Amino acid sequence: MTIRLAIAGAAGRMGRTLIAAAKNQNDLTVVGGSEAPDGLARSGELGLTLSEDAGTAASEADVWIDFTSPLVTLSALDALTLTPVRAAIIGTTGFGAEEEEAIAKHAERIAIVKAGNFSLGVNLMNALIEQAAQRLGADWDIEIHEAHHRHKADAPSGTALMMGDAAASGRGSPLADLRLPPADGKTGPRKSGGIGFSVTRAGGIVGDHTAAFASDAEVLSISHRALDRSIFARGALEAARWAVERPPGLYSMRDVLSL
Repeated sequence: MTIRLAIAGAAGRMGRTLIAAAKNQNDLTVVGGSEAPDGLARSGELGLTLSEDAGTAASEADVWIDFTSPLVTLSALDALTLTPVRAAIIGTTGFGAEEEEAIAKHAERIAIVKAGNFSLGVNLMNALIEQAAQRLGADWDIEIHEAHHRHKADAPSGTALMMGDAAASGRGSPLADLRLPPADGKTGPRKSGGIGFSVTRAGGIVGDHTAAFASDAEVLSISHRALDRSIFARGALEAARWAVERPPGLYSMRDVLSL
């Protein structure tokens, strides 16, 4: 069976990477893509018909892949109700609580794989972070640092928040209860058991992430560095293969990778 894909933001950096990654896959074909008005002129260079409307872009698709922005993603999910799309792969980050609820509602209708990062390495890293947090006591401080290119709009990154969720899960509490405020000015002593975040935005950094576990005597660091966006595309395509055969529901890359 050939799985038909439609890609949101097809003319953007991630969209072009997804198209290139799918191009030589015998079981995948890209049948449409959406773009903002100023990107529609790139249809020719992509060899793909682009549309401003997600419903039109996905009119012949089985799977929708979306790495755009929260409002664009939610609008697309609404538009997909009138298409044959059976699954959506969402790599968009920066959703608020109400937006997360809206995605969960759409997952009652189609299979949705949503992840802050689709890299195999990152998802294995999160499993290790959860184990480390479970085994190391509250006297080990947890600090998560992430670095991305200057154009990234949200912070901390979706991947960093995934890491924080993994660490908090290892400590048996929700991240909201353990997350420390950003360090700035006169902060006073660090709260025991808390999870801190720090962020870098500079140049063209694809994605660097580190979870540091620090005691008075030693520091354990678990890190991942993305060298090429293709790692995210490969993970998203693998998620598409997995999700197209699944019943409606909200899934993660842990489900896809059976972690």
